[in-house]
Amino acid sequence: MKSRSSLSQFIKAEALRLGFTVCGIAKAAPVEQQTTAFIEDWTKKGHHGTMSYLERNREKRYDPTLLVPNCKSIICVALNYYTDGTDESKLHISRYAQGNDYHKIVKEKLFALMKAINRIEPINGRAFCDTAPLLERYWATRAGIGWIGKNHQLIIPNAGTHFFLGEILLDIELEYDTPTEGERCGNCDKCLTACPTKALSAKGFDARRCLSYLTIEYRDELSKNIGEMMGNCFYGCDRCQACCPHNRFATETVVEELKAKEGLQKMRSEDWYNLSIEKYNELFADSAVERCGYEQLKRNIEAIKK
Repeated sequence: MKSRSSLSQFIKAEALRLGFTVCGIAKAAPVEQQTTAFIEDWTKKGHHGTMSYLERNREKRYDPTLLVPNCKSIICVALNYYTDGTDESKLHISRYAQGNDYHKIVKEKLFALMKAINRIEPINGRAFCDTAPLLERYWATRAGIGWIGKNHQLIIPNAGTHFFLGEILLDIELEYDTPTEGERCGNCDKCLTACPTKALSAKGFDARRCLSYLTIEYRDELSKNIGEMMGNCFYGCDRCQACCPHNRFATETVVEELKAKEGLQKMRSEDWYNLSIEKYNELFADSAVERCGYEQLKRNIEAIKK
């Protein structure tokens, strides 16, 4: 049986070997009252829009020990998805969705990490990637991976924001990393200025104004002025990340499945305007964009066309 320290070091080394950029470990415990109060106030004001799932499973969201019996540790990882091949002069989708479905890719790596741990130390646990009522960015800060910036993205020092997050909740004690306290953006407010709908402001974040929310989560008809604000991106929005100074450290992902699909790179603006259901199915098989659906994607494209 390894010591907590040596087992924790093994977990981090194995995570890096599997392709994760960084790995940290947090002690499982109820979420700090300051954070729960903020979220309760945010949802009470309706800033979450139609994302009603954020109102459910509050107990588990605020106490991860309810997700795994006898949970003691939360392993947090980040997987780089950055690709440098986006031609923003033509219609395109957000960078994170240009490859295969990240949920599957991250979870496969998490399962491999769990299997490696289990060979050394018997464990019970669960792996998550945006698939449970878990405050991913909060726990990443508790694991010392980075801080939540003014753009409400997790900012990883010397790496930036282009990362998928994943977690493993385990029933064993490990050596815990020092949490990252507060946000470290200083006087920089480039993301607030760059946000075309002012979803980001000094007052906080209003998802109802966010282009990512409007083009992915929101199912009703878009307001007439939204198409102008979307620019050439009809699924998601990368502007609060594109302007972030910390993304000068961004490097191309080494995970081939996360790189932009060849079919997407070949699409011209006129091809998007004439997108058929058959072409949609071809382009977005095994893609996070499947969540949006053909009709909604066409709605977004038509909004730009107008």
